[in-house]
Amino acid sequence: MSYPEPRYLGDNGEITAVHRPANTAPDLVRGANRTHYLATHAGTGGEFGLYRLDMGPRAPGPSTHFHRTISESFFVLSGSVQLYDGERWATCGAGDFLYVPAGGLHAFKNDSDDPASMLMLFSPGAPREEYFERVAEMAQRGGQEFADFLVRHDSYFVDDAS
Repeated sequence: MSYPEPRYLGDNGEITAVHRPANTAPDLVRGANRTHYLATHAGTGGEFGLYRLDMGPRAPGPSTHFHRTISESFFVLSGSVQLYDGERWATCGAGDFLYVPAGGLHAFKNDSDDPASMLMLFSPGAPREEYFERVAEMAQRGGQEFADFLVRHDSYFVDDAS
């Protein structure tokens, strides 16, 4: 095993770290759900995207879908989250992790009566913010406009056999 080729070629390092305090307000509030943009595609130069999703009780998530260009990982921070791995739903709690490679079917939801929180990691980074911010509006519009929006955001939904 070897490391990737160097991307930083300086001799002394640079002051480039980005700190986001825990009490930073969420970037997106939709009903009882709160999404925190911890590290965006723009902020990481496309390396990855990291988001914290705080879900309210009984919060539905996306139905079964896959991505062609990115992997997605889930790490439950608190509460109980239902994660679908393409074959079965698993009730996951704090510390549970699910990795979904590009092309892998997946879905998630909070079926419990309590709030839940998890991290979502996309690699490589993709500009997911517009997707999070507009998916409900675009779904309501429907038709070809919604279909084009999903393709533009690498989201391919399948008949939900879960």
